[in-house]
Amino acid sequence: MPFIFTVADRFLRYVTIDTQSDPNSPTCPSTEKQKNLGRLLVQELKEIGIADAELDDHGYVYATIPSNTDKDVPVLCFCSHMDTSPDCSGENVKPIVHSNYQGEDLVLPDDNSQVLRQKDHPDLKNQIGNDIITASGTTLLGADNKAGLAEIMDAAYQLVNHPEIKHGKIRILFTPDEEIGRGVDKVDITKLGAEVGYTMDGESAGHFENETFSADGARLTINGISAHPGFAKGNMQSAIKIAGKIIATLPFELSPEGTEGIEGFVHPVGVSGHAEQAVIDFIIRDFEDDKLKEHADVIRQIADNVISDFAGATYRLDIKEQYRNMKKVLDQYPNITDYGLEAIQRSGLTPLLKSIRGGTDGSRLSFMGLPCPNIFAGEHAFHGKQEWVSVQDMQKAVEVIINLVQVWEEYS
Repeated sequence: MPFIFTVADRFLRYVTIDTQSDPNSPTCPSTEKQKNLGRLLVQELKEIGIADAELDDHGYVYATIPSNTDKDVPVLCFCSHMDTSPDCSGENVKPIVHSNYQGEDLVLPDDNSQVLRQKDHPDLKNQIGNDIITASGTTLLGADNKAGLAEIMDAAYQLVNHPEIKHGKIRILFTPDEEIGRGVDKVDITKLGAEVGYTMDGESAGHFENETFSADGARLTINGISAHPGFAKGNMQSAIKIAGKIIATLPFELSPEGTEGIEGFVHPVGVSGHAEQAVIDFIIRDFEDDKLKEHADVIRQIADNVISDFAGATYRLDIKEQYRNMKKVLDQYPNITDYGLEAIQRSGLTPLLKSIRGGTDGSRLSFMGLPCPNIFAGEHAFHGKQEWVSVQDMQKAVEVIINLVQVWEEYS
């Protein structure tokens, strides 16, 4: 393709903007700093020539690339999220480009204990001769999902500057708060006006995902009995200690670190409280909806058994639906997956259809009326200091977007 890719330059610019979301904030976006990136993206979209680009009050970016064909093509939406994970600092990210990678260990300069080795990052074996971007060792990189942002932005640039590429109407959607499960809480589906969506938020080049976990959140509230510690014998029933015993009793074979593939898990993600009351927050995941209830019952059974040893203590378990496996929706529209796989193949890659041990904005968008699988963005080692991405993989993702809009136009 006679394209001058701008994806790496865009990515290097975006990752320096701190956009961590905050699960403890009730606002949307959960952090105002996410709008700093949103404003930059709108400015760049307008500079590209997309006049209607806008950032709304909730931190969502909307934009339109008009159709340039006479065919009646379904309106496509390309979506990525602006926030980074609360699990690792995203402040003062210093991206480093390791040019012409030759298989060596990559030692991150601001913390020499952070070393990227092929045995820990198997996809590095496919990156010989490529340019690898990491952070400096003290923060995450933000490839999840700023790689996706940069790819959609570069594809928009290419499409506007190459009118010979025929396509239907394209809508761009950038969301806040995906990392805390609230990425589409305030999206305006009617305003978006798309019929088919694709998130750019996946891992290795060639991967295409049409299945995610189904997900529930669970909150276990433990009510103990408080007493002065000097007079606690026979009286105190510490909710903190009850919580500790419950967590310690969770089966390893139902933990994230003890499961793989299509196996689900129960995972405590937060503990708070004092002697009188303690709270454990869990995430529950499985590819089958029915198993979510089974996993919740495991928590309930453990709580029953543990709390029976603490006279007078009680508990309450509250379950909240988070998202559901998008495959239920996507199986009704096989061409959405077929066209995505063809676009990957046209880019010279071997398509690999996979399931995600996680969720994307596409999970919930699919159940909101916008069927929305996930395309690779080249992200690796998400949410940690060894996160990395390949420049060449990002360029391939841009090619996939360009090929995909053409596939839809050709088959319409």
